[in-house]
Amino acid sequence: MRCIGPAGEQLGILTIEQALRMAQENGFDLVEVSPLAKPPVCKIMDYGKFKYTEKKKQSEAKKNQVVVQLKEVKFRPRTEEHDYETKIRKIREFLEESNKARVTVMFRGRELSHRELGTKVLERIVNDLKEVAVIESSARMEGRQMFMILAPNPRMMQSQRDKAKAAAAAAASAPASPAPAEAPPAPAAGETDTEGDAT
Repeated sequence: MRCIGPAGEQLGILTIEQALRMAQENGFDLVEVSPLAKPPVCKIMDYGKFKYTEKKKQSEAKKNQVVVQLKEVKFRPRTEEHDYETKIRKIREFLEESNKARVTVMFRGRELSHRELGTKVLERIVNDLKEVAVIESSARMEGRQMFMILAPNPRMMQSQRDKAKAAAAAAASAPASPAPAEAPPAPAAGETDTEGDAT
């Protein structure tokens, strides 16, 4: 089999016994890294350290991953104007945090026979949020509810990312401003700058 040393150097074709002996002499493990190659490839390494490093990389990747959540906001066909504005602000916040919003219009009793009211509410919402949202799933009925799903507008998200990068770059390149020189204390009322005349 082909063997690779702990520093990535090629050790050539060795028998398993030779490779194992070399690994043990240096306090390392012999790990098969490419079993399907001809001949198979093994590497002499600290396997415990390798596993730790891999776990750390995965943890970092997970930390930097953006988790998109689907948040729901409910309306009625005749939602009061104040409630409507509050809910619109909430949806805007969700979208600006890179989340998606499920906008639901709930019908009760006879309202179900006036679905056009629900459609009007959803159309108004789309119009009010057009600069920050795109429709990911258009309006449809599900039982006594009409809903649609809004996603963040990609152009808005890119613009926010660009602004954040520019602000970070400006903060990093701005030199520390020197402290202003202290001005001499002003003379108190009735005092003069000159020495008093001797009498």
